[in-house]
Amino acid sequence: MRVVSLFAALAGAIGSVGLMLSEARNAPRFLLVLFAIWVLSPFVGLVLTHAASARWSGLTRTALYGVMIVIALASSAIYGITAMRPTRPQAAFVFVVVPPASWLLLALIVPIAAWVSGRR
Repeated sequence: MRVVSLFAALAGAIGSVGLMLSEARNAPRFLLVLFAIWVLSPFVGLVLTHAASARWSGLTRTALYGVMIVIALASSAIYGITAMRPTRPQAAFVFVVVPPASWLLLALIVPIAAWVSGRR
């Protein structure tokens, strides 16, 4: 599951940025760079957390791997649905909200799994 979660995070990052770039193709370059950093930030956080998880319990690492897969799939699906629709001004809202929601999911699930693992 370790390799699958890393692959999912990488594919999710590439897909998310690609969909964001296709949706915002007429935006100024500076804004595109800022949005790309914003959209990539949860994936960078996931990979860094993954790298730090070597000494964690099996349950906590499994929870992290699951979160990595869920965030990659959910982000790609949400951005894909947004990109398929006709361009609207509200489309930027999705690209602004999904990264903090991803961070929140990571910040909730992994500590809960660590707490449960410590209680066993």
